[in-house]
Amino acid sequence: MPKGTNQKFKLYYLSRIMLEKTDDEHMITMPEIKSALEAYGVTADRKSLYDDLEALRVLGVDVVGEKVGRNYYYHVGRKQFEIAELKLLVDAIQSSRFITEKKSDELIRKLTGMASQYEAAQLKRQVVVQGRVKTMNESIYYFVDDVHRAIAENKKIRFEYMKWNEEKKMVRRKDSLYSVSPWALTWDDENYYLIAFDEEAGRIKHFRVDKLKSIEVLDEMREGKEEFKEFNLAKYAKMSFGMFGGKTTRVTIAFDNEMVGVFIDRFGRDISIHPAKKKGWSQTSVDVALSDQFLGWIFALGPKVKIKGPEDVVDRYKKELKEMVKFYK
Repeated sequence: MPKGTNQKFKLYYLSRIMLEKTDDEHMITMPEIKSALEAYGVTADRKSLYDDLEALRVLGVDVVGEKVGRNYYYHVGRKQFEIAELKLLVDAIQSSRFITEKKSDELIRKLTGMASQYEAAQLKRQVVVQGRVKTMNESIYYFVDDVHRAIAENKKIRFEYMKWNEEKKMVRRKDSLYSVSPWALTWDDENYYLIAFDEEAGRIKHFRVDKLKSIEVLDEMREGKEEFKEFNLAKYAKMSFGMFGGKTTRVTIAFDNEMVGVFIDRFGRDISIHPAKKKGWSQTSVDVALSDQFLGWIFALGPKVKIKGPEDVVDRYKKELKEMVKFYK
């Protein structure tokens, strides 16, 4: 029997049909496979299709054949991603501030291509992110790639660091460029941050990646190896509220026992919690980056939380409260 038409593309179109039109709940018969191939301009006989389905199995496509009643049905079983995994990824992309609307749509469209047409319909859902403002920096993905490359090559980077002005325009934070040694990237407070050693300041700093501009990977080798030898990224993120820096300070905080979950969620299960003098209260001592953001977090927790020490932190908090009262008079 002569071969059918467009045989060079048959295996490609067959895999596409099986992946797009079938899943664990949707199966297809051999006549339906032949018909779907003909829509692509490919003709094939039944015997050759049996061989092609076996070839797909060898290539890693989990083609399953099942007899249901008098008919035989085919579908793809195990896929690279389960539908629940794809849903999780879609939700994460849609709710991420640092991914632009345009890039979110592109990534989700690529993810739906990994599901059947029936599963893809389940992925077209809108995660509720009321008031969520997406970043407008389309270059963030390339900046992240540049930073990873610099880390892999053990090189410094140079860039402009930007901020918003009162005219809603992005302007430089300072006239000169920043030159730092990148060591890590972290995602915190719904933003991407570069963790780097600033040679000029002689300390570890963090920078919001969507505020970077014109990154250049330098030929100079990175510095700060000793500083990062003992660096704990998870601990750094926990003690930096909203990734705002400040002097690292050991603070003792007392709280109503109803608030214990708040402190475990913030600082982790390893924190030491002891009974406080006040009945029904406990207290803990934690390292924090002392900043207005930390004090604002304490204020937001209300009268069920109290800073106990050190004395200078208590005094600073009292002063901030008095200033706020004056401001609203």
